Amino acid sequence: MTMEDEDQAKTNIGGYNGRKGGFRACMFVFVLMFLENMGFVANMVSLVLYFTKVMYFNLAGAANTLTNLMGSTFLLSIIGGFISDTYLNRLQTALVFGSIEIMGLVLMTVQAYEKNLHPKFCGKEKESCVKGGTAVMFYTSLSLLALGSGGVRGSLAPLGADQFDQKNPKEAKALASFFNYMLLSITLGALIGVTAIVYVNTVKSWFWGFFISTVTASLGFVVLAIGKPFYRIQPLSQSPLIRIAQVIVVAFKNRKISMPENPEELYEINEKDRVSTEERISHTNQFRWLDRAAIVSKDTEPEQWKICTVTQVEEVKILARMLPILGSTVIMNTCMAQLQTLSIQQGNAMDTKLGSIKVPAPSIPVIPLAFMSILVPLYEMFFVPFARKITKHPSGITQLQRVGVGLVLSAISMAVAGFIEVKRRNQSNKNILKPISLFWLSFQYGIFGIADMFTLVGLLEFFYKEAPIGMRSLSTSFTWLSLSFGYFLSSAFVSIINSVTKRVAPSKQGWIHGLDINKNNVNLFYWFLAIISVLNFFVYLYSANWYKYKPENIPDDIAAASKESKEEKVQESTTEDQKTT
Repeated sequence: MTMEDEDQAKTNIGGYNGRKGGFRACMFVFVLMFLENMGFVANMVSLVLYFTKVMYFNLAGAANTLTNLMGSTFLLSIIGGFISDTYLNRLQTALVFGSIEIMGLVLMTVQAYEKNLHPKFCGKEKESCVKGGTAVMFYTSLSLLALGSGGVRGSLAPLGADQFDQKNPKEAKALASFFNYMLLSITLGALIGVTAIVYVNTVKSWFWGFFISTVTASLGFVVLAIGKPFYRIQPLSQSPLIRIAQVIVVAFKNRKISMPENPEELYEINEKDRVSTEERISHTNQFRWLDRAAIVSKDTEPEQWKICTVTQVEEVKILARMLPILGSTVIMNTCMAQLQTLSIQQGNAMDTKLGSIKVPAPSIPVIPLAFMSILVPLYEMFFVPFARKITKHPSGITQLQRVGVGLVLSAISMAVAGFIEVKRRNQSNKNILKPISLFWLSFQYGIFGIADMFTLVGLLEFFYKEAPIGMRSLSTSFTWLSLSFGYFLSSAFVSIINSVTKRVAPSKQGWIHGLDINKNNVNLFYWFLAIISVLNFFVYLYSANWYKYKPENIPDDIAAASKESKEEKVQESTTEDQKTT
């Protein structure tokens, strides 16, 4: 291997190289996140109005259509993560799925412009008036948008994180900062989206709003492609799904073989035979039944589907340990779905005037977004350095601690949302011509905005750092998978609660029905989610305490401090010996 090849190999596995990686490479990723999220977030908070006013869905139909779209988008991030770990590198994956996302936006733009592609009104109680060719184009555009956006999210965050080597102490700190700045770029893009683009969507024309979203996203992907010479590109590996399947299948085949008492007897590749770019993970005692896949017997030859390495078994253990964390964050994302559906409907029935300016209801998230755009830099510049001195952790506090803070705040947000809805509905029933101000919603949005700041970044960093090197895209997609399950669960909750309350309510109507929000019981739905969130938090506490961090991450995060303390003890011992002498 030549010196140039060795240098490229170091670059590929994330080692330091002055010509590639670092924040200079991440700038291109940040620009795409800024430009793409301008349209993405603006559409996600305003599409519920597009569905009701242009496509003639009723309240529940519009909410479920949007949450299903969001759920599908984040679910499909798994495909982007899988492909970028196995078949295409993360840059290529992001560009391919970016093209699909733009195709979806183009179709939405065309349908919004062409009146003949709009459905005719068919009645208030019908969930949807979309049918025929209009339905084909409508659902095709949403499907392409979900597939493209999901694939991009499954590959883009790992691409940015790959620009730092977490085994290098300085770059480990930079990696922690990357996720905070990534959130800042998303927040700033969303800030412009929920003001400028939402205003164009709701006041001027849906066509122009979708058109602007298409142009900004296209420009963002061009910028991402321009940054190619600056990126560290992670080498592709064997399919993570195949590696997982091999461990499960071989462990099942060896279920009747007795386990060795010493874990060192399990199969592992010698250091001499290991490729320099391969990762080695130490044995752990959790999920011991999976160790059967690495049992060495006299008749076993080291072939795939016959025996697995300890590292391969530990990869599956890591993913299994992550699942309870993933599951206990779903409820929070169910709460988030309400801020993009029912809260928008609330705002649409409130006083949207700010002086002489009429503020579109979907623009109310500008308040927490503006707050976050200030809070994130303050968190990064002041809180993280202060916390590092105390905890010796590169991120200031652990990722799971950040997630826990977010879960608590999300429960508080839903409780507050219920009280705000009671106040809004009572005033509307007294005098429908004098509704309360739209800015009452800023309380629930503000609290949840802070919750999202803690949880989203915490999960992305957690799933990236804890994942095996060859599964980082797939693992990081777990963050979006949690969002996906949250949105789908929101749709399920709305349908189930409507079905149940229709039978028991005196009015024989569900909590969420029809088009008139004043005749609904949205506050009860919010309080239901608040109670579920509190119960879920205790599940999360148990899962977080049970979780065992990846052995390789302990030295990076904690052992530096213990190493210093050991050196101090050695120095003290030496000094005492010298004094005694």
